[in-house]
Amino acid sequence: MQFDDKIPIYKQIKTHIYHEIMMNQLKPGDQLPAVRQLAVDLTVNVNTVQRALSEMIAEGTLTSQRGKGNFVTTDTARIAQLKEQLVMAQLATVYEQLHALNLDDSEIMASLQRYIEQRGAQHE
Repeated sequence: MQFDDKIPIYKQIKTHIYHEIMMNQLKPGDQLPAVRQLAVDLTVNVNTVQRALSEMIAEGTLTSQRGKGNFVTTDTARIAQLKEQLVMAQLATVYEQLHALNLDDSEIMASLQRYIEQRGAQHE
């Protein structure tokens, strides 16, 4: 995992785990590796991993079972909410970048529609 110096590492770890959940590499109910193992795998401090996981437990994305470890929530509503948050965050980034190019909302919508149609045509 490549870390960006501009973003706190614990947030990048959260984002990495979110993406694994969205890509079904981590499914509802799956157990995460132990905190120490994650720290070794990511070459970061144990406390950094613990902070990321603690926030994810507090927000309901992960559940902690005493003596067993941390698991991806089985709450499908929470996973759907997480997906919506990730999609909105990605769209916000693209939206801001396109506005910086002086495109208005209708031009952004038209461009997005053309892009989707072109992508669809490539996959047919």
